[in-house]
Amino acid sequence: MIDVKNIPSISGLNFRHFQGESDYSQIAAVLIASEASDQVERDVTADDIANSYQHLSNCDPYKDIIIAEVFGKIIGYARGWWEDGTFTGRLYKHNGFLIPEWRRKGIGHTMFLWMENHLLDIAASLPSGTENFLQVNASQFQKGTTTMLERSDYQPVRYFYEMVRPTLDDIFEFQLPDGLEIRPANPENYPAIWKSVDETSQDEWGYKKPTDDDYQEWLTSPHFQPHLWQVAWDTVSNQVVGHVLTFIDEEENKQCNRKRGYTEGIGVDQSWRRRGLARAMISRSLQVQKSAGMTESALAADSDSTSNVIRLYESCGFQIVKRDTIYRKSF
Repeated sequence: MIDVKNIPSISGLNFRHFQGESDYSQIAAVLIASEASDQVERDVTADDIANSYQHLSNCDPYKDIIIAEVFGKIIGYARGWWEDGTFTGRLYKHNGFLIPEWRRKGIGHTMFLWMENHLLDIAASLPSGTENFLQVNASQFQKGTTTMLERSDYQPVRYFYEMVRPTLDDIFEFQLPDGLEIRPANPENYPAIWKSVDETSQDEWGYKKPTDDDYQEWLTSPHFQPHLWQVAWDTVSNQVVGHVLTFIDEEENKQCNRKRGYTEGIGVDQSWRRRGLARAMISRSLQVQKSAGMTESALAADSDSTSNVIRLYESCGFQIVKRDTIYRKSF
């Protein structure tokens, strides 16, 4: 049990810490129900939760998770962790999920306040000397979360768009720049591709240096599908200079009754940018998704990217369908 102040007066309600493997299936169920209510299409299994929790950084699930349950059934939870941002100082991130029928009863707010205080305690135990922020992500459909954040003095600092190409017909073919070729992603190439993922991400907002645990999580993720990737190599230097790490979530497609692929993990080496490489890899990725039986594709895009990726993706047939906002509060 967790000693929480001002618990809502609900019969059978209590708050506790994470207890291990026995919680995975209920956490997955809460996550699915909560995200669906917020118009986030997501399919998560107990195995997915287990894999994720085995690769957490700066987060001890047994201390940094608060679980809400009613008569022993989990109805919501929140998790917190911290990161040292390369350009932003130290970020204390948290998120929360609550089954829809238990919302607007004070449960989410109770977990929110507990997590804020918990993260402030963690911050007090760490070396100072850097700027500190609390950070939460909220989609445009999370009206209650947005209101709670704004009333708690969080400010929007960045916007991200979900973009969808509603059809995989009429895919334009763009040629690779001279001197480059697409090669299969074989296991012996994974370290080089991972290095390229890191190097091409360093100018992205919110970048942080990946760890060995991040690499292992990447290798074991269900979205790790190298047979769909488009990896561009410089034939002279024999180096990876670009990639699109395409994937298909079959379980999500079944749940949502659709055939969607994801054109994600898009990166181009600085020396090859603005020469048509990204567009050429994206067009090939879309063709691969179509060959796999998909009828649409999606990706996430930073609204303020210095590379003007929104225009790039729109030129490849993608359309904006949703906006997510990152909120921060300094302390």
